[in-house]
Amino acid sequence: MHEFLIAVVAFILLVGVMVVVHEFGHFAVAKLCGVRVEAFSVGFGPRLFGVKYGDTDYKICLLPLGGYVKMTGETPEQNLSLPGTEPGTPVLYQAAEKALSGSPEKTLPAPENYESLADDPGAFTSHPRWQRMLIGVAGPVANFILAFGLMLFYFGVFNEVPKSEVTTATIEWVSPGSAAATAGIQTGDIIRHFDSVGNPDWDAINRVSALNQGQTLPLTVDRGGKAVQLSLRVPPPAKNQDFDLLDAGYYPELVPGPIEVKEVEPGYPAVQAGLRDGDAIQSVDGHEFHTVQALLAYMQQGAGKPITLVVIRNGVTLPPMVAHPTKIENAWKLGFAPRQIPFRHEPLPLDQAYSKAKAFCVDNSTMIFDVLGGIFTHKVAVSQLSGPVGIARMAGEAAETRGWLPKFALAAGISLNLGILNLMPFPILDGGLIMLLLIESVIRRDINIDVKERIYQAAFVVLLVFFAFIIVNDVTKLPLFTHLKP
Repeated sequence: MHEFLIAVVAFILLVGVMVVVHEFGHFAVAKLCGVRVEAFSVGFGPRLFGVKYGDTDYKICLLPLGGYVKMTGETPEQNLSLPGTEPGTPVLYQAAEKALSGSPEKTLPAPENYESLADDPGAFTSHPRWQRMLIGVAGPVANFILAFGLMLFYFGVFNEVPKSEVTTATIEWVSPGSAAATAGIQTGDIIRHFDSVGNPDWDAINRVSALNQGQTLPLTVDRGGKAVQLSLRVPPPAKNQDFDLLDAGYYPELVPGPIEVKEVEPGYPAVQAGLRDGDAIQSVDGHEFHTVQALLAYMQQGAGKPITLVVIRNGVTLPPMVAHPTKIENAWKLGFAPRQIPFRHEPLPLDQAYSKAKAFCVDNSTMIFDVLGGIFTHKVAVSQLSGPVGIARMAGEAAETRGWLPKFALAAGISLNLGILNLMPFPILDGGLIMLLLIESVIRRDINIDVKERIYQAAFVVLLVFFAFIIVNDVTKLPLFTHLKP
């Protein structure tokens, strides 16, 4: 329940800010262009409170899931109004029929008798197409600016750096029988070339692997000073599971030194073997492990077999101690909490922070296009996409993860995603609006309102079906359902 509440609150805050900033971009440019903005809403549903200033109702609504901007004449049904009504009053055929149901003739006026918003200087459709395009693109641009600003602030104010780290892509452990072992990768190898990336870090290796699931990639490793050419088949994730680089069976060496024990759990194998708070595990069965992930993988391979630990306590190496792993939460463990990697803050000068923020935005933006391309080329499964439930899960994890980087990086990444996806040329999205305006510019006339309505209705149905698929896909990835699987 605690994790659920954290995820919900983090999701509402995260998505709320992203969408409000997006809508503010539309709002600001619309105001500059002289378009009448009828409402700027934070949230959806019934109005709780607000203030009307000029033509605009600035309001807070009940459901805090983003917000919206309402402009006169923005949607096709607003482009006509019944005689005697306020400009911009939505008049769909059914609504007009209902409004006229009390008239003696019980009939609708002929279409030519409707008043057009073209004569309303404040209507969205009364403005030149280039201004409407600017208004459409302003929302995504606001998201791009927000993403860049967040990372510029992070690198300029925080910039968390591990106090000690391994700067090369060094392999700490390879699970026997795994894809990495089959490829010939060995413990201690240093990856010098991975697919088309030279001297990659683990972020680059993870990104390239995620975009080539089920594919065989070339890599070059440094093994004792010699270059060895290998080929690795990147295993696709199990059904309804997110991609995880560790599924290939090789574990990165992220920090030097032994595994430090923060706290041992009473009654578990660690205590029974003699492990104490503050100890450091130098080796296990002669293997030097630096991260808990690699140690856990080794213990799963042994399936509960006793292991011999060499432990350092207060700078003194103790005699070897034998531990008997036990099943804890469906995995073989010893029952201790490791000390987290210590960080230090090294704020960067403005020019360096600018360069790092720019690189983050460029890398994450190109990755979005790579993922979309991977979906169309069947290298990336559609099930790897995340919707609201997946974003809520990630937001909750980021909120509970130590340090500022997970929080800023997730927020900036989602803001970039929101901006780029809204620029896709699909009706209902900002990119769809721009596409229709470009078509009208080419044919030098407005597309028929009825045609626009049909396009938007069809797009809405497609978007609804896709949204339902993403929701179901997200839900099947929840721990509740993964635990039910064999």
